[in-house]
Amino acid sequence: MRVKAALVFCATLAAGCATVEPRGTGDLGIVVERAAGSVQLIETTRRVAIGRVDGLGDLSHASAVYSRDGRYAFVFGRDGGLTKVDLLRGRVEARVVQSGNSVGGAISQDGRLVAVANYAPGGVKVFAADSLELVADIPAVYGDGRRAKVVGLEDAPGNRFVFSLFEAGEIWLADLSAPNQPVITKFHDIGRAPYDALVTPDGRYYLAGLFGEDGLALLDLWYPERGVKRVLGGYGKGQRKLPVYKMPHLEGWALAGRFAFVPAVGRHEVLVVDTETWREAGRIAVAGQPVFVMARPDGRQVWVNFALPHNGVVQVIDTESRRIVQTLKPGKAVLHMEFTPRGEAVWISARDDDRVVVYDTASFTRLAQIAARKPSGIFFSARAIRTGL
Repeated sequence: MRVKAALVFCATLAAGCATVEPRGTGDLGIVVERAAGSVQLIETTRRVAIGRVDGLGDLSHASAVYSRDGRYAFVFGRDGGLTKVDLLRGRVEARVVQSGNSVGGAISQDGRLVAVANYAPGGVKVFAADSLELVADIPAVYGDGRRAKVVGLEDAPGNRFVFSLFEAGEIWLADLSAPNQPVITKFHDIGRAPYDALVTPDGRYYLAGLFGEDGLALLDLWYPERGVKRVLGGYGKGQRKLPVYKMPHLEGWALAGRFAFVPAVGRHEVLVVDTETWREAGRIAVAGQPVFVMARPDGRQVWVNFALPHNGVVQVIDTESRRIVQTLKPGKAVLHMEFTPRGEAVWISARDDDRVVVYDTASFTRLAQIAARKPSGIFFSARAIRTGL
């Protein structure tokens, strides 16, 4: 039986489907359904859901990266599960529970290696992308033999991975050019409690946010021998830091021209950073404590969502005037946003309303609404060609 080309999957994406209509994957993606342990498969062109894949374990803090061709999503679950999902056949291709608690991962520049950041036991495990066979195990051991939680794991050019050790206050750079013999460079005393990090889109800089103090830690990946530099130190000096209800996220940061827009920990502000000097160039008052601060692909807008009690609000900042130009209320408990590859639309998850809402980024018109089971992260296959995502 021939399936309609628009659906591209046989029948209704039944598990194990073997017949696949010819098509590209550039407009596909997944929506994490955190409470159900499933991902919903979506198509951005028609703004529709086209299937669901179950059996992915605990997705309460899940993220995903993509194979080079955009066909496979590698989903990192909180329970230590690493699941390879085939977007075209709508099924789990492979799965391994590789630790007791993990918080994300990355894929190497050549697409052959998938690395996972682990809380318990603290460290990084690296797998072959084709088979999910273990290639390398890097324990995050520091000081007198203690293990640290690994956060902010990112890919870097040269088949390297870079990550931070939360309790240790360290950044490690792992060269996997020879996958079975990783070469680790360790940077000590980079700041208290690094909590998340990003790699700039050009792959040059690794920037770790610090939870234990105001500021960020900067590593130049072109010249790692120069060590880690502290930037934005004391941005909240003399002002009371508010209780933090949800940790900000740096991955997916906002870059517009030479300026970066990053969330201020424990403050109702977005910080503007000059990336030529790595000094503060301004700050923007917003509705609450920012969680994600994300730039539209053309850099003209920055979209911000917030922690409790303002987590039903999304604000849009014009990067030229640095003013808020729109405030939206997509639904209860907005957890994530994802722009279509060219930025004409943004998809927003509203967990407590069980829906994903799609907006036109020029007019702010609501274009579509898709039912989803407690949705959180949204990840499009266009991430396959971007460094640091």
